[in-house]
Amino acid sequence: MGTMKTLCGVRVGNMKDPDPETRGLVDFRELPFPDHPGPQEVKIKVAYCAICGSDPHCVDGCFGQPKGSTEPIPLGHEISGVIVELGSDAHHKGLKVGDRVGGNFLRFCGGCYNCSSGKQQFCTNVTHNAPGFAPYIIWHEDQVYRLPDSVSLKEGCLLEPLSIIVRMMDKCNVKAGNTVLVNGGGPIGLLAVHVLSMYGAARLTISEPIADRRVLAEELGAEYAIDPVHEDLIKRAEEITEGHGYDIVLDCSGFAPSCPALPEVAALGGTLIYGAQYPNEYEMPFNISRYCYFKELTISGVYVAPYAYPRAVNLLPKLNLKCLTQKVFEFEDAVEAFREQLTGKYPKILIRCNPDLE
Repeated sequence: MGTMKTLCGVRVGNMKDPDPETRGLVDFRELPFPDHPGPQEVKIKVAYCAICGSDPHCVDGCFGQPKGSTEPIPLGHEISGVIVELGSDAHHKGLKVGDRVGGNFLRFCGGCYNCSSGKQQFCTNVTHNAPGFAPYIIWHEDQVYRLPDSVSLKEGCLLEPLSIIVRMMDKCNVKAGNTVLVNGGGPIGLLAVHVLSMYGAARLTISEPIADRRVLAEELGAEYAIDPVHEDLIKRAEEITEGHGYDIVLDCSGFAPSCPALPEVAALGGTLIYGAQYPNEYEMPFNISRYCYFKELTISGVYVAPYAYPRAVNLLPKLNLKCLTQKVFEFEDAVEAFREQLTGKYPKILIRCNPDLE
């Protein structure tokens, strides 16, 4: 057993806290790393790992880490790379050394009550395989998917967020001609707009305060763009939908103050998906009589993406992912990359973990 240089959260706290004594921090640490993969495992040389919006949340303690903890938190799960070694029994998916791959950082056990009853996302024995911000990773072969030849390694690291989009499409049950609002123009929101436009969504609308992201959303298929800071979201939604509201409303922002307005802009009998991550302590006021009785809204969330990866692989070559793969930091500059992530300047940041892989 050796060690490997890895980007970790090294102190839990609000990463935007101006106080250097209490803010959350990321830095490199040497973590234990096996010399070889186990029998059913695959060793991958990481090409790119993208920063997910949940990575800073992780350092903020949203996954239960106590504030102030200095126990290293391995980060990164949106990966692409090349297989460099297979375990002795890693044969049932047909993977081979040299394959360009992406994957699912979660390994579901397949045998617990939730897995066996069609609810893998709630697997009670799930394995979280982080970090991805490292030169190499070792994952079980079941977590690994070969990338289509036409998909670059830069694009391939978006397989995991695209799997979330596939799951969102399943949950909102979108049909051609449905009117749709996407709240939030981050990577998930932009991907959602792109895929929804392929579904034939009507009056497809993005609500996003950053002008450049509204432009990107329009390039990816949005017909309407709302600036929720300078425009009245509810009034604009009424205008765009001629007073009917949107059949489907997707929140991809995770911005708690924007959440209460979304049931208002949903149509009678509409579907509302809160598909982002929110502060653990946030509680939203909600009028059950108005929204569940008189409007009959279907309201749900999205946790992770079981069963979605094979379809996400098939979808990758059909998408224009250029706007999400342009900003790249080198591995040695990953701490700076996290600082830039917090500014919101770029729609997506990739970290190149091995410069010889393109």
